[in-house]
Amino acid sequence: MIELTKDLGTAALYGGIFLGGGGGGLLNTGMETLDAALSLGTVRMVDLADFDPEALVITASAVGSPASKEGYLSTEQVLNAFDMIQNRLDAPVEGIITNENGGHSSSNGWILAAAKGIPLIDAPCNGRAHPTGVMGSMGLDLLSRYSSVQAAAGGKGARAIEVTVRGQMNHCAGIIRQAAVSAGGLVTVYRNPVKAGYLAENGAPGAMNQAIQIGQIFRGSPDKESLYKGLTEQLDMEVLASGQVSEFSLTIEGGFDHGFLCITEGDKTWKTTFWNEFMSVELNGRRLATFPDLIACLDSKTGQVVTSAEMVKGRVIDIVKVPMERLILGAGMKNRSQFELVESVLGIPMTPYLNEGLLK
Repeated sequence: MIELTKDLGTAALYGGIFLGGGGGGLLNTGMETLDAALSLGTVRMVDLADFDPEALVITASAVGSPASKEGYLSTEQVLNAFDMIQNRLDAPVEGIITNENGGHSSSNGWILAAAKGIPLIDAPCNGRAHPTGVMGSMGLDLLSRYSSVQAAAGGKGARAIEVTVRGQMNHCAGIIRQAAVSAGGLVTVYRNPVKAGYLAENGAPGAMNQAIQIGQIFRGSPDKESLYKGLTEQLDMEVLASGQVSEFSLTIEGGFDHGFLCITEGDKTWKTTFWNEFMSVELNGRRLATFPDLIACLDSKTGQVVTSAEMVKGRVIDIVKVPMERLILGAGMKNRSQFELVESVLGIPMTPYLNEGLLK
């Protein structure tokens, strides 16, 4: 067990925003969450191997559009949502996991852990960020007898909303997504109670520690060259393209952000698509990277991570790739139907470029 200090929490968020792959929220909101959590109490993080496999665990998440300007969450809403789901369960919640890594999402559950004294478990649903709730469901959507329970809260003033749902995974995820739209773009969510033993085969044990290690590279590197060297040694990172964003398109629809950016140099054009997270990179139509490969955009001068929500035309960036084999991926990344959903949203092929051993 470790206590999440300001230094360790900051490292987790710096690593998290890189592992967000364009999504997973913004670093500044993650840092605000860290400060709020530490002001409330102690945040304890435990290894999965040291946790009772029979204990009940819930997933902490945030659902919404990263580019939304009206999203709002309060500490009271975070705690209310927990009470809402606990009231629907037959046993006390004894552990919390985050749904994914990201600049904000790595901090999911920290306020609850500090306020309630419930430990975090280093076994997120997924070691990188992903757009849909089902991608962070650890394969529970494939279990015919599993009934999902989800509680969400968010919004300010007339947009404030609280909702609890129970039922089939995709239906519940759709209702929560619509709640996020109604709330102005963002809700906090607790969902999918499971016994801790389920996480060993279906979660991403060790992914929070990986985020901390990556974050320490970011924070400890004196310049961009040292940073890239460290990331390459740690993750086999590859720079795919460098240059000014010549074209950028963003659409906010159904609680998601989707679109593309281009870098053009002479007769070469690199196109990167995103659906919250960056989904693909092509050079003149030839695929170079495909989600769940980690595709990230870094500021060409500083190496600072640039999320899809922060992207603008004219920004000078490096597009980098970390192969999926170097990531810690949960069972939600093995669902073929979720990649087909990406294809329908972005109008690009996904599954032909994936390792067939990944998908079910």
